[in-house]
Amino acid sequence: MPTKTTAPRRRPTQDRAKATREHILDTAARLFGERGIAGTSTNRIAAEAGVSIGTVYRYFADRSVLVEELLARLLESVEKRFTQRMFDLSGKDAPDVWVDILTVVTDELVAHAALVRALVAGVQFYSSGIPEFEPRLRLLVKVLIIQLLGPGDDHRYDVMTFVLINTGFAAALRSSAAEVDGTARREAIEMTGRMIGAFLAAEGAGTAH
Repeated sequence: MPTKTTAPRRRPTQDRAKATREHILDTAARLFGERGIAGTSTNRIAAEAGVSIGTVYRYFADRSVLVEELLARLLESVEKRFTQRMFDLSGKDAPDVWVDILTVVTDELVAHAALVRALVAGVQFYSSGIPEFEPRLRLLVKVLIIQLLGPGDDHRYDVMTFVLINTGFAAALRSSAAEVDGTARREAIEMTGRMIGAFLAAEGAGTAH
């Protein structure tokens, strides 16, 4: 459940207002990536966006709401790419499926690397969309497991889902770090995908007996 007590701002319905809101979010994302969350005030965001501080507050109650919105936007993009890849499984074995999925997730994180670093560093101080995102991610991963292994014990699949999320997405997040070059990133993701595939194969064999 959200912890903020500030009433949420109404989302705009007109195209111009939507564009202004997205422009403020884009500006905040850039500044958070450049200066960190704590080092970026709403006044600075307004000035860089070329709008008044009143306009910022019309759409976002405070800086923490901007953080929440940017995190939600990033996670929704990750979820979309995960879902698109998840339903393209024809002719692929489990390791290849997981290499593909972890690759697109890592690519999304790398594309927003500066913002990801700022969110990871600053999100502990804010209410975030992570608790709301995790159940959606668990459902997607569980559906993927069922697609790969077929119907099985529900509790066992829940535990496998927990293991895969903690292994696979931790690897994706760490591989997206700025100091990891492209070759090392690909090798890490491929190795993680192969390990997950071997784990699923072993678990699937155990379930079949």
